[in-house]
Amino acid sequence: MSEIERESMEYDVVIVGAGPAGLSAAIRLKQLDVDLNVVVLEKGSEVGAHILSGAVLDPSGLDALIPDWKEKGAPLNTPVTEDNFYVLGAAGQIRVPNWPMPPLMNNHGNYIVSMGNVCRWMAEQAEGLGVEIFPGMACSELVYGENGEVKGVVAGEFGKNPDGTPGPGYEPGMELHGKYVFLSEGVRGSLAKEVIAKYNLSEGHEPQKFGLGMKEIWEIDPAKHKEGTVTHTMGWPLGSNAGGGSFIYHLENNQVYVGFVVHLNYENPHLFPYMEFQRFKHHPMVAELLKGGKRVAYGARAISEGGYQSMPKMVAPGVALLGCSVGMVNVPRIKGNHNAMLSGKAAAEAAFEAIKAERSGDELSDYEVEVREGAIGKDLKRVRNVKPLWSKFGLTTSLVAGGFDMWVNNLFGFSPFGTLKHGKTDAQATGRASLYPEIDYPKPDGTLSFDRLTNVSFSMTNHEESQPCHLQLKDASIPIMVNLPQFDEPAQRYCPAGVYEVVREEGKDPRFVVNFQNCVHCKTCDIKDPSQNINWATPQGGDGPNYPNM
Repeated sequence: MSEIERESMEYDVVIVGAGPAGLSAAIRLKQLDVDLNVVVLEKGSEVGAHILSGAVLDPSGLDALIPDWKEKGAPLNTPVTEDNFYVLGAAGQIRVPNWPMPPLMNNHGNYIVSMGNVCRWMAEQAEGLGVEIFPGMACSELVYGENGEVKGVVAGEFGKNPDGTPGPGYEPGMELHGKYVFLSEGVRGSLAKEVIAKYNLSEGHEPQKFGLGMKEIWEIDPAKHKEGTVTHTMGWPLGSNAGGGSFIYHLENNQVYVGFVVHLNYENPHLFPYMEFQRFKHHPMVAELLKGGKRVAYGARAISEGGYQSMPKMVAPGVALLGCSVGMVNVPRIKGNHNAMLSGKAAAEAAFEAIKAERSGDELSDYEVEVREGAIGKDLKRVRNVKPLWSKFGLTTSLVAGGFDMWVNNLFGFSPFGTLKHGKTDAQATGRASLYPEIDYPKPDGTLSFDRLTNVSFSMTNHEESQPCHLQLKDASIPIMVNLPQFDEPAQRYCPAGVYEVVREEGKDPRFVVNFQNCVHCKTCDIKDPSQNINWATPQGGDGPNYPNM
């Protein structure tokens, strides 16, 4: 739709995404120069709407950005008081003592937080410094300059017909131009994916790896609530079918975050990650905790797990990738928000120096150097082999080898394994259905476990049905002609929101249905589809989940 004329606005820095990385960048830019013109564009209906609350936050990123965050009322209200780790079996559990774990695994000094509320508070700090923040403004396109540099984005386009043509109420949106554009869209962002491909930023780096994280917020019996308690588990119900594990965090007001992560490099296409999560809650330890409680929210998102060796080049002419757009999660710690904040701070400092030197549209190479050689790189480099060890050797061996590797890194600053490779992408890891057994999952009971569509209603997700489907099939024939016979069309199962169906009607050929209204923007389909036939594009601004302000 290049023939459409749009108005444009000029800024010093345009930031896509009001998560911890984007907001940190905005805050730091205005700290360095209050006269810089900075805008943050957020596709959610409000800041925090697409951030499912619940995380253990290492405050080091916030300490570096806003040292007096306590005095300014940051919503870090629940310090971690107890740290538990269990390996589960079907009927019981074994607690792993804390003493043999590397020091980096200790949660002392960390906080159980609602990241949605943390981001809402950060947005207030940014606006107080003069940052312009526009929620409900999805960025649908990149704008390129005459020399091939990224010079801006198209934001606020509304009213397309399902076929992509302008509808009667069409609004073309605006072009927002900047001396530099920061992409902090989170995992597998559509604009970041375009930039990585256009400038070949992944060359020389391992493929990114991902997990699917699903989470419910529960209100439980006050007698069972232990504010500040953090529990992680591995083992059952996944067993040898897939890597992954769970987390249970006790925050304020008798609430707990109950989450489950499945690594997306699993081979058996019959695996049903959502049902593994629901089955997990029937473990005696978990069921006893949740008995008498009620679920109040549900959501899901992909998690970047490739770590140090999977981080692509982070800069191209006029653009920088921040936070999870690069992949900065410390996998064994299950923490990435602190690194996202540090990346935003580093990008802001590099852009400030460039603008001060009257540069624009070039590569912010100082940002890349700081990420790889500074606090973020040091955090990720010492755990770089945990994920590939787990993928290659399974749970038991990886616990021992990964722990040994982290201890050696902690004590001597090097790894006895060097830097291990990941190899296949998660899509390529998917095996043929005929080679793997089907898995029989128990039916949800409606008390501890729930069907997908019921749970999706607790994500408050909504999409305007008259817009184009944002889950684009590159070839509409592939789901039935290729994925169904070869892989039993795993989209039916890997999607945690029930978006994809294979409909079978008597006397008719099977057909593939995309219920895009259910989408919770987790991006799993874009990652795991074995034919790489699904492209997740940005829907209209304000659409998607609306996670509660809790």
